[in-house]
Amino acid sequence: MLFPELKFSKVHLNYLALAVPFFLTFIGLEYVVARKKGKAYFQFNDSVSNLSVGIAERLLDTFTVGLFYFVYDYLYRHFAIFDIKASVLLWVALLICTDFVWYWYHRLAHEVTLFWCAHVVHHQSEEFNYTVSARITVFQAFVRTGFWAVLPVIGFPPAMITSMLLVHGLYPFFIHTRTIGKLGILEYILVTPSHHRVHHASNPQYLDKNYGDVFIIWDKLFGTFVKEEEEPVYGLTKPLESNSFLWQHFHFILEMFYTARRVNGWKNKLRVIFGRPDNVDPAARPALERQFLLRNPAISGTAKLYRYVLWQMTAVLILLFSFLLLEYYAPVFIQVCVTLLILLTLINCGAIMEQQQWVFYLEYARYLVFCFAGYYCWPHPAFLCAAAIIMVAAFYFQSRLKEHYLRLVYGRAA
Repeated sequence: MLFPELKFSKVHLNYLALAVPFFLTFIGLEYVVARKKGKAYFQFNDSVSNLSVGIAERLLDTFTVGLFYFVYDYLYRHFAIFDIKASVLLWVALLICTDFVWYWYHRLAHEVTLFWCAHVVHHQSEEFNYTVSARITVFQAFVRTGFWAVLPVIGFPPAMITSMLLVHGLYPFFIHTRTIGKLGILEYILVTPSHHRVHHASNPQYLDKNYGDVFIIWDKLFGTFVKEEEEPVYGLTKPLESNSFLWQHFHFILEMFYTARRVNGWKNKLRVIFGRPDNVDPAARPALERQFLLRNPAISGTAKLYRYVLWQMTAVLILLFSFLLLEYYAPVFIQVCVTLLILLTLINCGAIMEQQQWVFYLEYARYLVFCFAGYYCWPHPAFLCAAAIIMVAAFYFQSRLKEHYLRLVYGRAA
């Protein structure tokens, strides 16, 4: 059996999976409110790209959260300065400390090139809605853990820290919106949607401002606060102009190494990596785009393309929710297969929106992952024979299959 330990009288579910329909419900409500106001706050390609990044991060969290807890636990047991016990006042103190550490993580993520490589993905969207809050990568999770490692050293127990990070991570979702205006007296205390719109703006007067996550006091204290006055223009100062899942994650890492390779001396190379992102050569991206980002401008977006991507994203979200809900029962091999299948699908969706022909060959990879998972669940020679026959037939009829596939996706053969 695939889930041999699953007995419905004693089901041990991961209820954190309910975050998926919870967030999707609020995204849907925001979309309805925006439509009623006559505002075009959502673009299909942009929203799919945003959700793709978030799906990947939540998926990979399954494998990293235990590691992060181990780090907190190890530091707490070996280096804790104080022996802090849970109480109301200490929970408040932990919230303040967590938000203070976040401010400096967030600020340095904008001011240090190496950290910006992880954080830049969050700022690529040229829209501003709840889907943008999903733009968190697993790279960011590792960098943030390095900053939050100070909390167990102070003496906060790992269980308190992980609980607080769940709460602290929920609040920012609700400030990624244009449907909520200014909030009166709360503007002086909390980070509001108005404050965070400034942070995501590329207007010159708004750059590198409003780093706070829950409390706005840190920005006011350290001189990085700006009020929202002029209408924000969202995205990077130099827009990425790509829906590619892989390019969005890795473009700035490549730009950093491209620049570091071309400057002379270790001092200058280290300045590129650990200095400000401004030190990265502006010519790096066009050069790398010519090398790695092959667009197909001959095909325009079609209803078939959007339907196909929407169908895939719907399937991925259902699979993600099921996977997270039952993760305690899924064997490690099945977890790896589901992870690969979802990641390949996200890469596929991005490539389709970039209108690439090579998306057809990704289907072979998805088929192989499906076969591995299927054989794990039913290790019978008949399954292998059937899988092999299908693969041989696919290779034999590849030209015809590719033509039909591209017609299905793009509305015509590319």
